[in-house]
Amino acid sequence: MATSQAAAPSAAAVYSEKTHLSHVDDASGSSNHSKYEADTANETLSQYTAKEARKIRRTIDLRLIPALGLMYGVSLMDRKNVSNAYIAGMGDDLELKVGYRYSLITLVFFITYVIFQPPMTYLCRKVGPPIFLPGLCMVWGIVILVFGFAKNWSTLVALRLLLGLLEAGYFPGCVYLLSTWYTRYEVAKRYSCFYLIGSLASALSGILAYGIMQMDGAAGYSGWRWIFIMEGIITCVFAVMGWLLIVRFPDQERDRPSLKFLKPEECLFIIANLERDRADVVTEPFTMKKFLKPAADIEIWGFGLIFFCTTTVTYSFSYFLPIILRTMGFSVAASQCLIAPPYVLSAIMMYATSWVGDRYHTRAPIIAFNTIVGLIGLPMMAYGGSTSVRYLGAFIGVAGINANIPAAMAYQANNIRGQWKRAFCSATLVGMGGVGGIAGSLIFRSQDAPEYKWGFVGTIVSACVILITCAALSALFWIRNKKQAKGELIIEGLEGFRYTL
Repeated sequence: MATSQAAAPSAAAVYSEKTHLSHVDDASGSSNHSKYEADTANETLSQYTAKEARKIRRTIDLRLIPALGLMYGVSLMDRKNVSNAYIAGMGDDLELKVGYRYSLITLVFFITYVIFQPPMTYLCRKVGPPIFLPGLCMVWGIVILVFGFAKNWSTLVALRLLLGLLEAGYFPGCVYLLSTWYTRYEVAKRYSCFYLIGSLASALSGILAYGIMQMDGAAGYSGWRWIFIMEGIITCVFAVMGWLLIVRFPDQERDRPSLKFLKPEECLFIIANLERDRADVVTEPFTMKKFLKPAADIEIWGFGLIFFCTTTVTYSFSYFLPIILRTMGFSVAASQCLIAPPYVLSAIMMYATSWVGDRYHTRAPIIAFNTIVGLIGLPMMAYGGSTSVRYLGAFIGVAGINANIPAAMAYQANNIRGQWKRAFCSATLVGMGGVGGIAGSLIFRSQDAPEYKWGFVGTIVSACVILITCAALSALFWIRNKKQAKGELIIEGLEGFRYTL
């Protein structure tokens, strides 16, 4: 095999500089080498051609991304199917149109979803993704099935609280897992593929819900009840698929070659490549102080603010777009089905902008571009004079803002180092996204129908805050990078590490 002489010395230097302990116990309790000798790193990196390296990455892609993405799709479907059930008759049957009952049901999910993010992310590392992530999916699938037998709105509140607790571990666990398998400029495309698979699967939930509604009266159950029952069963099926496909973290897979996901030398190649990129593959022993230390970094909350504002908009449309389409004059069937096309455009934008970001090593401009597209669409949706203009606005606005989900995840992942920092920051980012879900569940109030003036004002303001925060973080990172270039600052504890703007 052809060799790459240029890459090897850099990797060897990183290994030599950063890791010189012989054995360290990671958070899963397994013993891991935290030091590869320079000559071993050199040999590992040089024994594969670029074509062979791409083949290894494709193996990882095909094993991880479809399974995680489809399970995320049912996760999104299960947390927002209350909107489909609402217009299918649940709103009348359980008297959800009284006061804030429907908004409360959508909101309480995020209480437990936000609170349990950090401990769930720790458990993902401790238990291991192949058991933890599908296990969560299986249990929340059962909970969704139980939704179909609810007799009153207060039962839905309790079930939504439980659903939030279970889903609290899934999305941050996926973000964490993917960030540990890919280098900084490989991760955006993978995040976008993961998220677009999930969002497209979720977008089709409206069509699926409409089809399931036709079971109205079967076995004596209303159509909206069958939505929950059938989608709960579908979730459990995907959980089994995830259990068969999802793999552990790279350092854990290296110590379990019998699983034959990758050959031992291929896994060592991936680890060596990750060490060359950011030198943080091996997990240090867990301490609460080390886990919480990143909370003092202002940029972590900047990333969180971007994600909060993004999810405020995306969740508001997840919960209310079918209802808004009904107020535009579309039928129940059309309202269920027309939520899908904007997410198709979002998927195209998502991957295209992620490819540009990875290709040109940039993040904030991608977020700004997507946000500007969203800002074109949102006012059209709010103030367009005709139904066609308003729906076109929904098309553009939903697509632009949704495309920012993987972009914001990649922005954070590129600018942090360390396994426990990565775990904490994944939980923080998604937790702030959960707070955005709370805002999104309240922003379109029933009393504001059919114009929803203040809801649209809130979404437009959120998009503007994203632009301001991106500009502030870019200025901060530019200043720090200048200091690093002058030798006045070491960023993230690693010589030569620079922020991605």
